[in-house]
Amino acid sequence: MTSQLLSGATGVLALADGTVLQGIGVGATGDAVGEVCFNTAMTGYQEILTDPSYMAQIVAFTFPHMGNVGTNVQDIEQMSGAAETAARGAIFRDVPTAPANWRSDADLQTWMARRGVIGLAGVDTRALTRRIREQGMPHGVIAHDPQGRFDLEDLIAKARRWTGLVGLDLAKDASCLQPFVYDEGLWNWPEGYAQPLPEPKYNVVVLDYGVKRNILRALTSIGARATVLPASTSAEDVLARNPDGILLSNGPGDPAATGAYAVPEIRKLVDSDKPVFGICLGHQMLSLALGARTVKMEQGHHGANHPVKDLTTGKVEIVSMNHGFTVDRDSLPAPVMETHVSLFDGTNAGVALKDRPVFSVQHHPEASPGPTDSLYLFERFAGHMDAAR
Repeated sequence: MTSQLLSGATGVLALADGTVLQGIGVGATGDAVGEVCFNTAMTGYQEILTDPSYMAQIVAFTFPHMGNVGTNVQDIEQMSGAAETAARGAIFRDVPTAPANWRSDADLQTWMARRGVIGLAGVDTRALTRRIREQGMPHGVIAHDPQGRFDLEDLIAKARRWTGLVGLDLAKDASCLQPFVYDEGLWNWPEGYAQPLPEPKYNVVVLDYGVKRNILRALTSIGARATVLPASTSAEDVLARNPDGILLSNGPGDPAATGAYAVPEIRKLVDSDKPVFGICLGHQMLSLALGARTVKMEQGHHGANHPVKDLTTGKVEIVSMNHGFTVDRDSLPAPVMETHVSLFDGTNAGVALKDRPVFSVQHHPEASPGPTDSLYLFERFAGHMDAAR
């Protein structure tokens, strides 16, 4: 196959069905394969691109203007520094703008290049979003070459060869390798990130399937000492630390694949009667442990404007979501109570056990930069830990 020079194009997105979108390459050069999804958030692009839940995905931003606030070292969500454990590419309507924010220490394009994140600008993101809504999230390859040389046939073939996220355990790569303690609290203006309490009130163990920093900050801010353990840690090792509570973190990939080794351990943690709180992938795997099923979604939920109803209070919250799999609400067994539901499509967004301090949500209550409507769930977790004592 020979390289093809596309007039004026320095970036492309090649889809498995042969569709090729041309535009302006930004960020890192080279190519990357992944599942193409769209995100409707108007802010927080740095947090999105460093969220481990986006591992093996290419994110198309529906909001046209990105780059306005630049980037900084504080707003990186992943604990690992490897670009491979977060989003592989980004698609923009407009070329990212120059930063104008007092916290910025690098512009978005330079930051992406340093991290190895490939970008494509000048694309009709509305048309791409509509396509994903109607046909589902396609497999694609995003590529950037300043000289505009692309072997389109090879890129399309690479997209077709990629097997996708179903059956893929990515948590093992996104997880930490060794235990560590995190002690930074939530950010408050103008002080910055809060310092931990001199004497933590709770001892919380976090099972890391690709945990976000802001989850750990939220735990610290309720007075917890957050000890982060690898995804493959046994229930016996978790309980040996005598935790007041256990948090099952967010993460990437197919929950059923990660659940092959994680679910049996989660069942033991539930049986211990310790308070358990699951978020995103943690919610899905807790649901599997309780007897439910998970299924792949056509377009997933990715954005910071998703309405969710808390069935325990009757209140509607606006939340951040990022998931391509969902818990089949019809598969929830009798002991499990549905606590939250998406008002976009009626899918499950939370569960709890009626007789034990065990609960989880599909959305991100720690969302940074927001919204913070569901941040109270960390206080609910603290309440369970107080009651368990």
